[in-house]
This record gives sequence, C-alpha cells and structure tokens, in this order.
Amino acid sequence: MTTYHFIGIKGTGMSALAQILHDSGENVQGSDVDKRFFTQVALEEKNIPILPFSEKNIKEDYTIIAGNAFSDEHVEIKEAKRLGCTFYRYHEFLGEWLKQYTSIAITGAHGKTSTTGLMSHVLDETFPISYLIGDGTGKGHVDSEYFVFEACEYRRHFLNYEPDYAIMTNIDFDHPDYFTSLNDVFNAFQSMADQVKKGIIACGDDEQLQQIQAKVPVVYYGFGDTNDFQAQNVHESEEGTTFDVFVRNTYYDTFTTPLFGDHSVLNALAVIAMCHYEDIKAEDIKNISSFQGVKRRFSEKKLGNQVLIDDYAHHPKEITATIDSAKKKYPNKKIIAIFQPHTFTRTKTFLQEFADSLSDADQVYLCDIFGSAREDSGKLTIEDLQNLIADSEILELDQTEVLAEYQDSVLIFMGAGDIQKFQEAYESANNAIQH
Repeated sequence: MTTYHFIGIKGTGMSALAQILHDSGENVQGSDVDKRFFTQVALEEKNIPILPFSEKNIKEDYTIIAGNAFSDEHVEIKEAKRLGCTFYRYHEFLGEWLKQYTSIAITGAHGKTSTTGLMSHVLDETFPISYLIGDGTGKGHVDSEYFVFEACEYRRHFLNYEPDYAIMTNIDFDHPDYFTSLNDVFNAFQSMADQVKKGIIACGDDEQLQQIQAKVPVVYYGFGDTNDFQAQNVHESEEGTTFDVFVRNTYYDTFTTPLFGDHSVLNALAVIAMCHYEDIKAEDIKNISSFQGVKRRFSEKKLGNQVLIDDYAHHPKEITATIDSAKKKYPNKKIIAIFQPHTFTRTKTFLQEFADSLSDADQVYLCDIFGSAREDSGKLTIEDLQNLIADSEILELDQTEVLAEYQDSVLIFMGAGDIQKFQEAYESANNAIQH
C-alpha cells in the first residue's frame, strides 16, 4: 500500500484532500514550512504527520501530491522526479479521485466556499459522503455516495475535473494577475460547463451565467421570476433568514438559513435546487437551518459589547455582501470595516470599486496591501485607496487599540492575506486594557 505524501500540506485544498484520503483508510503524511496555519489543526487532530521540507521525506514507493504554489525546482519535487515516484499536482489528483463518486463541483467567482460547506452539511446529515471545502476542511468516507468539492477557476485549474454536476454561483472578473477580462473568465466557465456529465445548477440572476451553453440540462435559481427555482417572501429575524421556494412557479416549501444577506439566500437556493434534482426529500434539505458556516466566512466572536467578524472578503462584491449581512443581522449597530487588500494587481484593477464598497461601512480602517509571491509591488500604496475613501484611516499593527472606542459596534476584519493578525493584536490589546 502506497503512502500519499503532500508537498505543502497546510494549503487549504491540500489539507482538506489529505484529510479525505486519511478518512478513506489511506496512509497520509505531508511537509510544509514551519509557520503555523489554521489548516493544520484538523491534520494534527487526525495525527497526520507534518514534516519540515527535506528530500529525505521522499521514498520511491510514495505517491506524491504537490501543491500548486511550488515550482518544479522545489527540493522535494526534484527528488520525487529523480526517484520516479508517481507524481500529481493537487488538481490532477483530485480530478482522478472524484471519478469514484457522484461528484458535485461548486464553482463561481464568489460564494463557492460557503455553498460547498452548506451542500456538504445537508448531504452529510443523510448520506455517507466525502467533501472538500476551500477553508481547509475535508472529510472522507469509505462508502461515500457523493463527493462535494470546491472547484477554483484560477489558472483554469477546474478544467482538470469532469464532475457529474456543477453548481455555478456567478461569473465575475477576479484574479487579474491571470485572467485578462470578464470575457476570458466567461470562456473558462464555458469550458468547464462542457465537461459536466449530468447537469448544471446556475444562478439565473447572473447575466453571464445566462449565456452558458451546455450539453446537459441547466437548472436556474435566483430571485427573478424566470428562474426554475425562485426565492420569494424573504424575511429576516434573529434566527436568520426564512424564504419560500417556488419550483417553476409552483410553491414547493419554506426554508430557513441561519445566515443573513441575499447572497446567503442564493447559496441556499443552489443547494435546494441540486438536492431536488437528485430527489432528496424536502425534510432532509431543511437541515440547511442547522448549518454553522465555514471558516473565515462571517466568523463571529464577542469581545465585551463589540462583535468581531473575521471574513475572507477580498473582492469589492464580497465586501458589499459582507457589510450587507452585518447590517441585516445588526441593524442597530455601527459597522466598522478593517480591510487588508490582497495582491497589488487586484487592488490596482478594482481601486475605485474597493473604495465604493467599503464606503457602505460607518468607518473604514485600511491595512497595508498583502502582496503575493507571484508579483512585485509596483508603485501602488495603501494611501492610493485611502485617498478615495472619506475619513478612512490607516491601521498599524501596534496601534489596534484605537478600535476600542467603537463600543457596541460590529468590527469586520476583511481580507485574504493575514488580516487575522490585526484582529489578534486588537484582542490582545483589549485584554491588556481590561486588566
């Protein structure tokens, strides 16, 4: 029996995939840098060995799975090639693995992690399933009926998959370091649609997705009345959001999600449409109401009379959705946005859109741009964004205690870099103030 060795096991997709193979009875280990990541907690709980990088980790009879972040010059990859090990990149291996199951790929510019989490939760309550969520969560089952996984469009990686079903949440211009235009992104999704084997569940409120051509049935969901699955009579309460679902204009049932915001209703609607298509009973689909959310998506904690929210939002539309959720959940509190832009290319491309979306908050703090290893800094600075947002301020890591003045408010820490360190610094500073 081979051992699966993951090069870069702390990556979100890699960590989840390692957990799936481990749960499915395989021997799993991996290597990574020494820095601590939130993804390694689950690996440690399952006693999956995490080693420092070294060519000594590689043995001839191992199957090697390498993260996409590592070049062919990496010491372990070079050793694996030298020994002639069976070698896969992450997305290549995943494309092979999912062929054993009824696979559901969840893709889109925004909302895929939350929707993957919700789909996994609902199916997991009823069937033995496997799932891979982009927040680093993975679960395998020897007798899985379904395999639910997040499929990313970046560098067209999702074209390595031929899923039975695909849920497409939206098409939007993101990753400007790779895609050249919205049209380029659309073409990638169209290529993905061509590879789906049984059916596509797509958001019909998204103009781009309305143009998708497919050889399989396309079922549309959304708020618009032309959709096959439509949400009506949306009501918010302290418990969350309740809405009626109409299937081709006929009332089907009423559902509740514990989350807030229109995007949360759309994510739930995608899951309802997918389950309905697979003849899963409405009573089982209602497990939507016990969904706890995924990591780094509107993750809340209380600090005194403040609510702190950690969120992965790193695109203007995601920022708008996150602030909208906070306003709906906490209509009587001030919303303070603390935002760290992720990559210089994205910040430059969407500079004005970032300013517009952040301006929905009552007060804005900006943290230095988190650069990517794939780009140089260029001439752009965080002050370029600050100049476009009235009364916004730059937040330094050693001065987070200024946030303490916003009593009885909601503080949203947003970004895809290391924005969490600002929240951690503030919590530490706040504890010091209390004592």
